[in-house]
Amino acid sequence: MRALADEARRGLRVKGVPTSQVTAALAASLGLALSELTEDPLDLTVDGADEVDPRLDLVKGYGGALTRERIVAAASRRQVILVTRDKLVPRLGARGRLPVEIVPFGRTLCARRLAALGCQPTLREVVGGPFVTDNGNWILDCGIAAQDDAAALDREIRRIPGVVDTGFFLGTAERVLVAEAEGVRVLRRAGDPGRT
Repeated sequence: MRALADEARRGLRVKGVPTSQVTAALAASLGLALSELTEDPLDLTVDGADEVDPRLDLVKGYGGALTRERIVAAASRRQVILVTRDKLVPRLGARGRLPVEIVPFGRTLCARRLAALGCQPTLREVVGGPFVTDNGNWILDCGIAAQDDAAALDREIRRIPGVVDTGFFLGTAERVLVAEAEGVRVLRRAGDPGRT
């Protein structure tokens, strides 16, 4: 975001839709113009990820903004993900954690049903109580194994009443830019025409 602010000071015209209050505060402090979502699609979403598999499917949500990140990505023509090499995994779930955003009222039911699916749900906490998303919800961090079929687990979790969203982002990223010691490596989803 700081690099983007530098480009804006040099004349780049950019307006962003922040996915969290923390991001909005940082953008405002850097002088970046902000907007709400409108009927017009966004040109581009640039975001990070906590895991990226070889198909460019993702796990997101360690920062707690997964639902808003999904909404902004869905409102965009393109999604580009920025990561470091350590975020690349052979299968989603390899790092053993999947965030699931839930309605607080449904915590007991959600935790029980998640456990029945083989997940190990733990309420995300901060000093003073549960971590609260910008949507007023809670997050259950689920211990999971590396998945052979992340889409199937995602469908099962979404069927649980009280679940708002999961950290699985499947089929959304057009490309992933990987920061490495030698420079930036560009990974493209199969079928991406290679636009720059």
